[in-house]
Parts: sequence; structure tokens; C-alpha cells
Amino acid sequence: MKVLVTGTSSGIGRAIACKFISEGHNVIGMDIKDSTISNELYTHVKKDICSKDLPQILDVDILINNAGVQNTQDDIDVNLKGTINITEKYGIQPNIKSIVFIASASASTGAEFPEYAASKGGIVTYMKNVALRVAKYNATSNSISAGGVITPLNDHIINDPKLWQEVLNETLLNKWASAEEIADFTYFISINNKSMTGQDLLIDNGEALKSNFIW
Repeated sequence: MKVLVTGTSSGIGRAIACKFISEGHNVIGMDIKDSTISNELYTHVKKDICSKDLPQILDVDILINNAGVQNTQDDIDVNLKGTINITEKYGIQPNIKSIVFIASASASTGAEFPEYAASKGGIVTYMKNVALRVAKYNATSNSISAGGVITPLNDHIINDPKLWQEVLNETLLNKWASAEEIADFTYFISINNKSMTGQDLLIDNGEALKSNFIW
């Protein structure tokens, strides 16, 4: 299948691209940065997802919206408006089979930077709107709300022993997910899944459920 993944230069996006490549799919990666992926099944497009001059990429089978920023003045413009820009261009068309949005646990908890949480909450709502519109193509639209994920973006936390232990204590399973695990979930809901649509999958090691009950 032809798979378009945004934000493939590192982290979750790179792991997702590599997962689809390993399964024999043709992957097109889009990012404002260069990619380190070198494979005959991979094509890299250096482009901003907010661009009004997106390249023609016809007959995309699977669209994975992963690109985004965090705690910047552009969170709403990139994470939400950029994702809408990409989806309307490549996702709403007869060949589409699945669209996956990488959201965030903060979309439901609100426990993060204000603009970031708002942008990810908007993505989950937009995902449901897309599910309504691609159903006529027998396509699915779902999102993944990840909690803490081990990526270079979070190195400042991971490499600080005190801070790292504090965040792990906020989870039930005392760990964060790997980028490869999120990639596996993404692959499953876009390839194996045929019936779940309009749903947000929370993968946070029990962080949202963590509570101290005092009686």
C-alpha cells in the first residue's frame, strides 16, 4: 500500500515509517527536516505540513498524521491546522483506507501546556469528523493518545534521574512507551483493524487512571 506519514525525521514518526517499511509497504515521509531512513521503499518529501503548496501525491491508501510541535507559539497552527491541511489534501479521497492521528493523553486530561493540550483535543474531535466523511469509502479514522513516550524530544526528562523517577511515579506501570510500541499500535489500527472507527486509543501506562484514594 501507499502510506503517507508526516513527521518522519525522528521519534514516533520515524518508528511508524520503519514499521510500515518492514512490512513491505511503500512509505512517503513528509517533514521540514531531512530523514535518516535509507530504504528503496521510502521516499522523503521535505515540506511543512502547513504549506499551501503541498505536492501532488495521488491515491494515498493510509495516512498517518504524526507531525507536530510542543510548547511553542505555533502549537495550534502546526498540530491542528497543519494536520487538517494534510488530511483534506490527501485523506479525503476514494482510495483512502485508513487515517490515523497521533494525538496525546493531554487531549483528554488537559494536563500539559495550554496550546498543546488544546491542539491535541482539537485533533481528536477532528478525527471523529473525518470518520463521518470517509465512511462512504469504507475507510476508518482513529487517533492514538499517547502518554509519555521515549523519544529524543523527551531527553531532558529521561536524562534527569530525579525528574525521570517523578514522571514514572505518575504511571501505574512505572514506565513510558517506546516509539516502536506506538508504531505497532498504529500499524494494527490502520492495517488489521476493519471495524473500529471514530475512536481515540489511550496508551499512557495507566497515567490517567493513577489516583491516591484516601478514606
